[in-house]
Amino acid sequence: MDRVLIIDDDFELCSLVSEYLEPEGFRVESVHDGETGLHRALNGNYLLVVLDVIPPALTGFAVLRRIRATSRFPVLLVAARSE
Repeated sequence: MDRVLIIDDDFELCSLVSEYLEPEGFRVESVHDGETGLHRALNGNYLLVVLDVIPPALTGFAVLRRIRATSRFPVLLVAARSE
């Protein structure tokens, strides 16, 4: 089963994305801060990482730069606002 990692501090958004992807056969994991997400992304075997631009502890752009230093798996940057 293909794995997707979501790095986002919005619990509801993580749940919503999971609701859409899991019926399509993806196993979705969510983490809610940049440091933890970076560690998981670099040490896991993910098909895709969905990355919030501004997660807590480490910005999405910093996470992306560190991922790109060692890996080329797809990363989808998202910026969601409640308004």
